[in-house]
Amino acid sequence: MRRRRRFRAAEAAAAVLLLALGTACGSRLPESEFQRDDRTHTRVPAPGDSTPIRVGIVASATSPVGGNAFTGPRDGARAWFERLNERGGIDGRRVEVRECDDGGSGVGNNECVRRLIDDGVVALVATTALDYAGAPLVSRARVPDIGGQPIGAAYATYPHLYSVYGTSAPRNGKPGWDGKLYGGTEVYRYFKREHGARTAAVVSYNQAASAAYARLVERGLKAEGYRVVTEQVDFALPNFRAVAADLKEQGADLVFDAIDGHGNARLCQAMDDVGAEVTAKVTNVQNWTSAVEDAYRDAPRCRNALWATGSSRNFEDTGHPAVREFRDATEGLETHAQWQLEGWAAAKWFTDAAGACAKEPEGITRACVDARVGRADGYTAGGLLLPVGFRVSPEPPTHSRTCLSVARWQDGEGWVSQGEMTENCFDVPQLAYEP
Repeated sequence: MRRRRRFRAAEAAAAVLLLALGTACGSRLPESEFQRDDRTHTRVPAPGDSTPIRVGIVASATSPVGGNAFTGPRDGARAWFERLNERGGIDGRRVEVRECDDGGSGVGNNECVRRLIDDGVVALVATTALDYAGAPLVSRARVPDIGGQPIGAAYATYPHLYSVYGTSAPRNGKPGWDGKLYGGTEVYRYFKREHGARTAAVVSYNQAASAAYARLVERGLKAEGYRVVTEQVDFALPNFRAVAADLKEQGADLVFDAIDGHGNARLCQAMDDVGAEVTAKVTNVQNWTSAVEDAYRDAPRCRNALWATGSSRNFEDTGHPAVREFRDATEGLETHAQWQLEGWAAAKWFTDAAGACAKEPEGITRACVDARVGRADGYTAGGLLLPVGFRVSPEPPTHSRTCLSVARWQDGEGWVSQGEMTENCFDVPQLAYEP
């Protein structure tokens, strides 16, 4: 079944991480005139060659957003490759992982990208960069970037970059379709259909990026027929108690936000303090972690109203064999997170592509891996992802059928999946926005 996918965007001004909506899935764009072919820099291995296969991981491990905010995908990918090497690697060749912390800056990102390309990496995997300034260089060098987190618009702009969520944008050097991206309203439709929600609140800071994302959420909610309550707090001196009191007065069923994780915890505590009860306090995939109980320790009622939505299978679903394999390999991690699972899926994606290339005459090269991933149409990483593809749509989407993964936090049980993600599907409008 072909589906449209959400594109997740993040803004980091004033250290606010915001995940937005997204574009549809499709196939890879033909090569464009601005590219430079650097694929000859990768050596074709001789039959029986045991030379390690080199891959790169770029993560903003240190950044203005804070420590460990962007390390989940890296940790998941690293765990996959460690397990893979224990099992003999790919076609008898171990995978050598080169990591680079770009510090969350464009300058640092360019330095990481240049270094890894010069090191001869076959691909980048699970890229998680606050400022992906090096994306044009990666695209010109035709280095496949597989399963990256689309924190900005790069994955909907440049060929050879493959988001973990897929895209159908005509990646010709401009974001999306003539500078516009499109996102669906499936999250709002879900809570309306499944829980009868009618009134939704959107909380933001008085800061440009936060306010812009809040307006996007408000548009989506109104398109689904919600009564929308908007709340804005001062970034420097936020009065969350006043917001919580108004949420109670307005009778909000749902609370969405355009604020950071620390602000969310304070908002939840204020909601508990004033007795504001909601059907769901909805968060995003980046905050879908096992650290919830500690982060929201002063807000038990609000904590148990936390819901998360995304495009990958709940990391708590250990009854699924692919999730169980991930959890077994990462049992030594202090906490678990959805981004870790998505990084693991990205590394598996590279491995599947490289394994297929190993059987080809040219072997495992950038060009072969790029072609394999670029032709993806419904890739799921063994059931960890909703189907991903890159089939280009020349026209922007207006409506689409979109599925989503949904989980709710419950003390003592963790994140509990709400239905099968391949069945939580909706025909929804796609709304245009500028990244």
